[in-house]
Amino acid sequence: MSTETQPGADGAGATASNETLTVTDNRTGQTYEIPIEDGTIRALELRKIKTGEDDFGLMTYDPAFMNTASCRSAVTYIDGDRGILEYRGYPIEQLAERSSYLEVAYLLIHGSLPTQARLDEWTHEITIHTFVHENVKEFMQGFRYDAHPMGMLLASVGALSTFYPEANAIKDEESRYMQVIRLIAKMPTLAAFSYRHNRGMPYVYPDNDLSYAGNFLGMIYRMTELKYGPDPRLEHALDVLFILHADHEQNCSTSAVRSVGSSQVDPYSSVAAGVAALYGPLHGGANEAVLRMLRRIETKENVPGFIEGVKAGNERLMGFGHRVYKNFDPRAKIIKKACDEVFDVTGRNPLLDIAVELEKIALEDDYFVSRKLYPNVDFYSGLIYEALGMPVEMFPVLFAIGRTSGWIAQWLEMIDDSEQKIARPRQIYTGGRGLDYVPIDKRS
Repeated sequence: MSTETQPGADGAGATASNETLTVTDNRTGQTYEIPIEDGTIRALELRKIKTGEDDFGLMTYDPAFMNTASCRSAVTYIDGDRGILEYRGYPIEQLAERSSYLEVAYLLIHGSLPTQARLDEWTHEITIHTFVHENVKEFMQGFRYDAHPMGMLLASVGALSTFYPEANAIKDEESRYMQVIRLIAKMPTLAAFSYRHNRGMPYVYPDNDLSYAGNFLGMIYRMTELKYGPDPRLEHALDVLFILHADHEQNCSTSAVRSVGSSQVDPYSSVAAGVAALYGPLHGGANEAVLRMLRRIETKENVPGFIEGVKAGNERLMGFGHRVYKNFDPRAKIIKKACDEVFDVTGRNPLLDIAVELEKIALEDDYFVSRKLYPNVDFYSGLIYEALGMPVEMFPVLFAIGRTSGWIAQWLEMIDDSEQKIARPRQIYTGGRGLDYVPIDKRS
């Protein structure tokens, strides 16, 4: 193979129109010229490479999509080598410090930051749609008393499609916008109901006088008081967590939303697919594994021994390293600051001291540095959730609340992308062929 390349102004991304990849098929001796666009080649170009007329053509084999782009997207940009995360071009650090979750949700979905008047209108639209139909409440009451909150959220989000059948009109922009509002508005309500059900507590209705994060805290914690007022520090910390989890490019759950959505099903069913993917311990449950690790270490003094156990292959270091980031996860730095804000209210969690010591030693050890194992978003987020009084079963539920706006933004982008078709990956068949059916009485 040989390539002709002309890097863009920033060394990557921009491409010249004459960029090509020259491929010689050693089976036939034939040479092919394949265009390079945006640093990629189109997989279908490889189908032209054949050994004969009856040959299907060359395919690529890429388990887990390690090096395959499934879409063009303008929602989220990640540079894993430099630890950069941007929503619609805006650095996550600036958004976490200066913005609110609802403003970030607007940015993700509409593509630009709102004016104050538009943000007020957007916030009002979401606030007045936080209530769910009473039948949804009855539906949730049908779960076992100890049902996992994430399973309840998964089922109830999918069930919303039956309450809003007009959501099937995905090409109707007005109807589509209404479903966007409903999903962002009702997700915290469904999440809080799942928590209260799991705790055997009566459901608390939304309070439209509170902020998005404050309302969720109210539905979680309100007991007999006439009016719930969340601590502004906890309210702000939770809002920051929602921002940090709002989107993260083509991860497992976002890919699930896009894949299911490609069938042109309603957005509730598509988002339910995202919730289902997030339910898995390798995705939404990673911060729970961090807490289990910190508890097993027990004290700061045990950290060096644990580190040696990791290097010897006897222990697993949870919350370090990332599929995308080969540098610091920028979200981890922001969450570490949010921990102080939360612990000012709740009291310092002794696990934080272990976490800080573990991070300090690991970042000074060549074993971890050479492997580019840096703290990720899960390393500290579980500590905040626990400080907020959340059981570990609620961790992925909180993740899902924040990620909803990103799922919707990605779904909307896919719906309007003329290149997208129903998802249908290829396979390499490895089974038997041409077998004759054997009657059951003659099988050995």
